[in-house]
Parts: sequence; structure tokens; C-alpha cells
Amino acid sequence: MYSVNAIFSKQLRDILKNRMVLPQFIIFPLVAFVFTEMVAKPSGGVIPNGMFVTMFAGIFAGMLVLTATAGMIAEDRERKSLRFLIMAGVKPYQYILGIGGVMTIISLAVSVVFGLIGGFAGADFVKFVAALMLGAVASMLLGATVGIVSKNQQAATAVALPLGMILGFTPMLALFNESVKNVFGIFYTMQVNTLTNDFSAGFARAALIILANVAVLAALFALAYNKKGLRG
Repeated sequence: MYSVNAIFSKQLRDILKNRMVLPQFIIFPLVAFVFTEMVAKPSGGVIPNGMFVTMFAGIFAGMLVLTATAGMIAEDRERKSLRFLIMAGVKPYQYILGIGGVMTIISLAVSVVFGLIGGFAGADFVKFVAALMLGAVASMLLGATVGIVSKNQQAATAVALPLGMILGFTPMLALFNESVKNVFGIFYTMQVNTLTNDFSAGFARAALIILANVAVLAALFALAYNKKGLRG
């Protein structure tokens, strides 16, 4: 437990003092707030107040969480930090739990902020945050897989960014193209988008699809870990 806390503290400090990473977690809620206050609300209902919140929240969960997780692990591999951590007795699963803990807390905080900006309350607020967190967990697993198989941070970004853009922006395209919706409906970001845009939608069905994605991505992560491990 001590090792997990140490990794958690280390990674949190790295994020807080990284001028390139930290603003990424702030910019999406900020942009959602500006668009909601300056475009959605003055529109008089023509544009739903929560539209920009759900749009940017989905991009956050589908793209930013993925790229950030991949970047963290790839950076530690590139700097050989993992080699020294393992030599110091830190187990690989402790490292992953530490990284995952940081991303979970950050994702939860950002999800709550999105929910407050969107004006969600009660059961709708809980469903909104829960849907985003399910999506964030899936993105963490995919990001961790990319980080493990990548030789360095640049290589991780080259893979994670296009993956994140596809997963993050596809739900937006699906609003205008039924074919996109049908083809990409099996991906977790599409179901997150469904849940956050329509609270009357069947939560259980969408959650099961997201959990199925999580199971597949967890298996993919396990395969990558067995092949590459966390060698720095």
C-alpha cells in the first residue's frame, strides 16, 4: 500500500507542476462553460443548455484521459523511471494502481465540474458522472496499453492521439450521420454520449456495453503487459 501511495503522490506532483499537462484538464470544462453561458443560454432554448457540456465531456473522457494515461506511462518508460522503481521493490500492479488512482480522481473531479456546469441535479447528476467515469476507466485501460507498448512518449502520442480523436469525436459526428451511429455504436464513447444526452435512455443496456468494452480493453492490457511488462 505504501508503494501505491508513493507512486500516486509522485504522479500527482508531476501533473500539478507540468505546464503542458495540467491545463489540458482545465481547458475542456472551461470551454464548455464559455459556450454554455455565451451561446446555449442566450439562444433561448434553440440550443439545449447541456449540449456543449455533454459534447466536451465526451471528448474529455474519450480522448484526453486516453492520451494522458498513455503519456504518463510512456514518459516513465522513456526516462527509465520504471526500472528504478522496480529495483526499489515497487510491483508492476502497484505502479498501475498508483497511475490509475491519479487519473480516477482527476477524472471524477472534472466530471463533477462538467455536471455542475450543465446544471444537472439529483439522479441525472449521478447518471452523468457515472457514465463519464465508466468511459474514463475504459480510456485509462486503452491508454495504459498504448503506453506499455510504446518505446517513448512521442511514439505513445502518435498512437494515442488519433485513437482518442476517433473515440472522442465520433459521437459528435453520429449526431449528423446515422450510419456513423450504427457502425460505431459498439464503442464505449458512443454509449457514454447516449447516456449523457438522454437520461431516459436505458442506462443498464448502455452501461453493459461500456463494461463489455472495459472487459475487452482489460484483456488487451493484460496481453500487452505479459508481452512487454513495465520494463523501463
